[in-house]
Amino acid sequence: MPAKMERKRGAPKGNQNARKHGFYSKVLDEAERLDFELATGVEGIDDEIALLRVKIKSLLEHDPENIKLIMQAANTLARLVKTRYNITKEQKKGLKEAIGNVLRDVALPLGISIGAAVSK
Repeated sequence: MPAKMERKRGAPKGNQNARKHGFYSKVLDEAERLDFELATGVEGIDDEIALLRVKIKSLLEHDPENIKLIMQAANTLARLVKTRYNITKEQKKGLKEAIGNVLRDVALPLGISIGAAVSK
């Protein structure tokens, strides 16, 4: 009789059940779920980076005057990206400036004052 082969436990590699039915699915509406699935295809911190990008986009669309929350999310995104790509302090400063510039480009045309929040 041949030796019994042991099966690996858990879902097969590439399984998408966690995205569709797991932790994040409870906080995302259908459009955000689709954005999230498009924004990520890799495991690890990349999922959190993608999720945060989707939520920042949603904030900018639905609550653009909530500058404090938008800035906190942008700073968190900068820290996650720094961690993911092992960015130096100088590169991190440039990333924060770039995110601030994008927020200014979005907020100013909407008539939202963000001066103090972005300069931090």
